[in-house]
Amino acid sequence: MHFSAYLIFEVNRSMKINQFICNDSDAWTPQLEANSNAQLLLVFAAPKMFHDNQRFKALLKAFPKAGIMGCSTSGEIMGQNVHDNTVVVTAVEFEKTRVAFSQVLLNDTTDSYVCGKSLINQLDKKDLRHVLVLSDGLHVNGSELVKGMRESLPEGITVTGGLAGDGADFKNTYVLSQNGEVMEKAITAVGFYGEAIHVSYGSYGGWDPFGVERKVTSSKANVLYSIDNQPALELYKSFLGENAQHLPSSGLLFPLSLRTKEDEQPVVRTILAVNEADQSITFAGDLPEGSYVRLMKANTERLIQGAIKAAEITHKGMKSEHADLAILVSCVGRKLVLKQLVEEEVEGVYRLLGEGHHSTGFYSYGEISPFSDNAACELHNQTMTLTVLSEH
Repeated sequence: MHFSAYLIFEVNRSMKINQFICNDSDAWTPQLEANSNAQLLLVFAAPKMFHDNQRFKALLKAFPKAGIMGCSTSGEIMGQNVHDNTVVVTAVEFEKTRVAFSQVLLNDTTDSYVCGKSLINQLDKKDLRHVLVLSDGLHVNGSELVKGMRESLPEGITVTGGLAGDGADFKNTYVLSQNGEVMEKAITAVGFYGEAIHVSYGSYGGWDPFGVERKVTSSKANVLYSIDNQPALELYKSFLGENAQHLPSSGLLFPLSLRTKEDEQPVVRTILAVNEADQSITFAGDLPEGSYVRLMKANTERLIQGAIKAAEITHKGMKSEHADLAILVSCVGRKLVLKQLVEEEVEGVYRLLGEGHHSTGFYSYGEISPFSDNAACELHNQTMTLTVLSEH
């Protein structure tokens, strides 16, 4: 695998950004230098890299003034490239912006709402401009987490981020504390403070619904029991055919479009687990009884154009002429469909946001963002979601 050095671009920018990457050998490209004033380290890494937290502790020795924000992935994004089995690090030094961290531990999915409220309430609300969140990807009810955070945020302040990944294995996901500790069943957040920081965001999918719309007739939170009074898993398998034997990972290729009201924009839900005993399906977010769902499928061109659409939405919301840092959170299902074309969606986003910015991010089990400016924050699946930061 080829690794490229990532340089600092100086285009009248007050944020100073360095990026690094390493593989199993722990050889960093470029070499870590212990002289940075960075306050934030964004760390996205393959799940196997979390079996030993010493590499993350080493990062803090190189960047002693920084706190870590990171998680396991289903693929790591750096610049215009998508990597597997690596650690990618983005060190950010702000000139005028303050950052603060918070974290909570999940006991079970029933406390996701409470965890969301606690995560936000730990942060000082004065001068808060934005919150970035990274969560466990398997034990959280993502829509309840978002609801709790949304209700606790000051008016006009929103949150973006995503759910940690584990390739397509759905076994273990990990989140890093600000001190570099590897945690399971955890959620972390970083708040950005002050008038100098500008944040824009956007989210878009590109999946095509097909078949008839069906009613959710029995569910509890994010566990779906029946659709049109038929056992949910039995009905879902009938659509998947041979792919059914590879559940839950094959479910990433056939998500559900969900709407609870006639005039609302649908959100997408993907599978986290299946239960043969009661024929239920567990999703990353709620599927309320009485809501309507349709099966979805993808073609590569629509997914790539969907990523570019997310970048267009984000670019439209930018209050500055340029982006300093773009954080991309794209769903693992998109990666599985795009295969060798996966870098095309990342490249499309990079080109639209303009030369000279830095990009990082990961392939996830869920994305957190409003669709666009002035929209409510939602849990998404199967989208490309962007958060763009600039400082002035």
